[in-house]
Amino acid sequence: MTSTRVTDYLARIGARPDDDLATLVDRHYRTVPFESLSIHLGEPIDLRPEALFDKIVRRRRGGLCYELNGLFGWLLAELGHDVAFLGARVHGRDRDTVPLAHLALRVTGNDGVARLADVGFGGFCVPALVMAGGSTQVVPQPDGDIEVHAPDGVAGYRLDARPYARDDFGPTCWWTATHPDSGFTGGPMCTLPLSPAGRVTLSGNLLTRTAADGTRTEDDLSDGEALAAYRDLFGIVLPRLPVPLHPRAAAR
Repeated sequence: MTSTRVTDYLARIGARPDDDLATLVDRHYRTVPFESLSIHLGEPIDLRPEALFDKIVRRRRGGLCYELNGLFGWLLAELGHDVAFLGARVHGRDRDTVPLAHLALRVTGNDGVARLADVGFGGFCVPALVMAGGSTQVVPQPDGDIEVHAPDGVAGYRLDARPYARDDFGPTCWWTATHPDSGFTGGPMCTLPLSPAGRVTLSGNLLTRTAADGTRTEDDLSDGEALAAYRDLFGIVLPRLPVPLHPRAAAR
């Protein structure tokens, strides 16, 4: 990976090399969609940085946490940050997921302070918060784990503070992308924050816009309208609509 690729990546998210960590996180989160389209397009999910760069930067796609934080971690390391991959159990309605079901980043800058950065969680962003605590989103636990909450206080995931290798996430990424019980194999979804607040999400052909006050509007799109929505709302140009891998599974 070359400095030219760093420049191209920064251009993809509308950032500069001298931007601070919080700005880089915000630009990335607001520019690159969280999406599961590869699962339903029959595309393999390759976690190597070269493959992720081709998908996210060259082809202007998004991805799952393993992809988004996986490539963002590479960028931050190239910009001089000390980066470690951390794994987490995601809190579900009835039970937690297995370990390493989510990948987040510990980023240590020149000031020696470890911060949590996460541009790959579909529901909310972690804006470079200090891991030692002091915020309502990042809450250290007595056993060394860290509870990570949404800005409104809703439980998100329980983070293991020990670093892992990139390859350690391969098995859970494969399960997430292939198993009928995975919440991501039931149907395609793509989501991105709106500016200045709110969110737009396309699940199958259902387009949902959520305003800052929580108000939701839903529209059932035709196939042609859905393809146009991928292009116009998310910047993703597809040759065809994704087809659900396991349509009877419950998509999240």
